[in-house]
Amino acid sequence: MARVYLSIGSNIDQRRHILACLDALADHFGDLALSSVYESEAIGFEGDNFYNLVAGIDTDMGVAELSALLHRIEDDNGRRRDGPRFSSRTLDIDILTCGDLCGDIGGVRLPREEILDNAFVLSPLAEIAGEELHPGVKKTYRELWAAYDSATQKLWSIDFDWRGQTISRAAHP
Repeated sequence: MARVYLSIGSNIDQRRHILACLDALADHFGDLALSSVYESEAIGFEGDNFYNLVAGIDTDMGVAELSALLHRIEDDNGRRRDGPRFSSRTLDIDILTCGDLCGDIGGVRLPREEILDNAFVLSPLAEIAGEELHPGVKKTYRELWAAYDSATQKLWSIDFDWRGQTISRAAHP
């Protein structure tokens, strides 16, 4: 069984789609390891703010099979695939890592490059898997986040509850 980390994001009716995604993932995989939920500005296009988080799941599914399931969950939440790459999304679920796999696996490039590029991926990943090593660069996610220039992308935690549990609270200065 492999530990898989997923990046989850939405900027259209964010709370509803994130909740539906978490419900679907829990129905398929059971217990989820969840980061806080963060809000950030859209990157690469003009659009509403995104809600983002990282979920850890344990699965025996292959990468291609898992990717197909995640696409179905996105589609069930109104995901449109006919627009520009950088555009608003009802739901976006990306496989970040699958164990220590590196390379093109089942049509998915692992580990996902966005881990090193985007605060809204690296920060929540460091939160729930801080001592784990990035399979490619062999540094912990905590080390990578500490070295990241967080001034380039702003994000902030928000109040978010799921199934009666507090997932995150807004950071107050």
